[in-house]
Amino acid sequence: MRFGYSERCLEHDTGERHPENPDRLCAIRRGLTKRHGVEYVDAEPAVREDVVAVHDEEYVDDLEAFLADGGGSWDPDTVASEGTWDAALTAAGLAQWAAQTALDGARDRNTPFAIGRPPGHHAVTDDAMGFCFFNNAAVAAQTVLDEGVADRVAIFDWDVHHGNGTQDIFYDRGDVLYASIHEDGLYPDTGALEETGEGEGDATTVNLPLAAGAGDADYCYAIDEAIAPALERFDPDLVIVSAGFDAHRHDPISRMRVSSEGYALMTDRVRSITDEVGAADAYVLEGGYGLDTLAEGVSMVHETYDGRTPVGGDDEPDEKTESIVAESRSLLGL
Repeated sequence: MRFGYSERCLEHDTGERHPENPDRLCAIRRGLTKRHGVEYVDAEPAVREDVVAVHDEEYVDDLEAFLADGGGSWDPDTVASEGTWDAALTAAGLAQWAAQTALDGARDRNTPFAIGRPPGHHAVTDDAMGFCFFNNAAVAAQTVLDEGVADRVAIFDWDVHHGNGTQDIFYDRGDVLYASIHEDGLYPDTGALEETGEGEGDATTVNLPLAAGAGDADYCYAIDEAIAPALERFDPDLVIVSAGFDAHRHDPISRMRVSSEGYALMTDRVRSITDEVGAADAYVLEGGYGLDTLAEGVSMVHETYDGRTPVGGDDEPDEKTESIVAESRSLLGL
């Protein structure tokens, strides 16, 4: 894979003991040194006009002033420093690079993956939250739509937390589909099954809140039976994966049971779906707070695109997962 990366993202200083810290990117880089075919690409930061295309200008102004004054705690979870402004614009720019590169034809071993920070999927239209300041995947999606190189974009979010920000930005839009598999009841406690979009965005939001303890079989079943048919019906030009790795069984802040191999299995399904619908695919880093499991998860995505065949397990999905997927299909008319 081609990884979008910039040292500027390390300048976002969250202080000691914060789970979203520069060590996350360093761990990913260390893990990828053991893999074949890794390439790194820097990218230009996003510009203000790109950011205010999905965020309120007043919020962006307030955030810039807050960071210029040295930053601090925007809220109890979301900590910033003076370097956060450039890091956040860079993370959004890396996501733009990934989306544009994918639409330019980069596929297979050249598939782009933006490993920037801070993450983005909790950033709503007018606020930062959940470690996120600018919604990187949303900025990338809106950019390629505005450029006219895509007419329809899908964002598939497999982070363990629901991407309330991405949903918020596109909830009433018919040109962006947002699909999420997340742990039910976990922060920010959004993403109910019944949240399926409104107005022109009716049935373009897909939420699968799985019970704590869901593992590889549950995630793969949800993709096969709900995400895949939703994407096939939507027929996007681009699929952006909001790739968090905090559903891993050894991540410190979730109760899900996805294995490292599970991320390879999910990646393989994404690749098959995009091949089927003729869409480009790009990855944008979100969460993942166990350094070893984060590095292993990203490496599994890379190795899958580099030609490694994932090893499937023999487990069956839980009955609760089957029920959730069946209800989702009914709500969406799939």
